[in-house]
Amino acid sequence: MAEITAQMVKDLRERTNAGMMDCKKALAESGGDFEKAAEWLRKKGISKAEGKAGRVAAEGIVTSYIHGGRIGVIVEVNCETDFVARNPDFQDLAKEVAMQIAAAGPKFVRREEVPTDAMDKEKEIQRELLKQQGKPEAMLEKILVGKMEKYYEGVCLVDQLWVKDDKKKVGEMINERAAKIGEKVSVRRFVRYEVGEGIEKKKDDLAAEVAKTLGQA
Repeated sequence: MAEITAQMVKDLRERTNAGMMDCKKALAESGGDFEKAAEWLRKKGISKAEGKAGRVAAEGIVTSYIHGGRIGVIVEVNCETDFVARNPDFQDLAKEVAMQIAAAGPKFVRREEVPTDAMDKEKEIQRELLKQQGKPEAMLEKILVGKMEKYYEGVCLVDQLWVKDDKKKVGEMINERAAKIGEKVSVRRFVRYEVGEGIEKKKDDLAAEVAKTLGQA
């Protein structure tokens, strides 16, 4: 398989207006063939959806999802018209997004929202771990690129693997649904609550409990 270079990804993005990760995946799926990659994006509906990027999505809905009475999510998903906001397919998409947030616990919608200090801290942690593993200094920056991609997959909603299909990212799922709906769709913001989150919980001293039990025996 041909090596997928950053320039190849950039060229495909400029032609199709698809996201960087979508372009990279399209090239990988197409063995580096540019035309096949562009066709792959069109078949997935990704380039069509991304082509709407300049349009304003100011309508939409706020929906919620509660899981087992312990995790709650409120999310705002936007579209272009009030007509689509009332569309069952769009509302189903918004519910899917809320369920993803409940299950995977992202911190941000997209990587552009990650604070610089958080990224720098993660890079430093990963760099130190790589050094401890004896990785060559000259290779650190290249390896860190992959490590940061994994970091984004953990904390950014659109970069996460979709819980219902781990071969697809949430951003890809949204773009495919948007292409079928026929309007630009975007997730604006969300909040996620989990019972007991942020509360310092009492830790039982097992050794003390055992000693107490034995003493009473």
